[in-house]
Amino acid sequence: MLSTFASTDLILVTLAYLLGSISSAILFGRLLGFGDPRLQGSGNPGATNMLRTGSRLAAILTLFGDTLKGYLPVLLAIQLSLSPLSIGLVGLAAFIGHLFPVFFQFRGGKGVATALGVFLGFDLLLGIIQLLCWLTVLAIFRISSLAAIATALITPVLCYWLLPDYLSVCGFICLLLIFRHRTNLISLVKGTEHQL
Repeated sequence: MLSTFASTDLILVTLAYLLGSISSAILFGRLLGFGDPRLQGSGNPGATNMLRTGSRLAAILTLFGDTLKGYLPVLLAIQLSLSPLSIGLVGLAAFIGHLFPVFFQFRGGKGVATALGVFLGFDLLLGIIQLLCWLTVLAIFRISSLAAIATALITPVLCYWLLPDYLSVCGFICLLLIFRHRTNLISLVKGTEHQL
């Protein structure tokens, strides 16, 4: 029985990573004729760069696709009644897949939308609070990276309050998010970060 559950966990973690490795920005960029977003704008294959270099439609599709690939594996793991640790690892695998996609030479995005999908899967209220935080900071400062970093900073506190069983995974995802935004942090300190 334990070996069966371990096998199920491993399969789901692997599938989550592979799903996370599918880059919505690159796929929609090609489908809509905008090319590879890694070669344009900021070079980040994410919704914000798609908005800057492509179109609003491309950005919306990228945002939806990236969020969904974080949400669906976690939802499946919950439906299969996996342990909180296994569910957390499934979510982490999807997020890691987005950051380091096996299908695209391990050159992925910064993971904001995929992390949101993972957190929405963990707990709907957590995801909604995160989204409201991100939107509030974005509306005030019009800087996407600042909104992402601010949301990443408050998320461990929210997890401690709402989802203590997922605190370690949530904290690790947030650390990776901030690390992926390290160049943005430098630009923010210098006052050169781009506004939307």
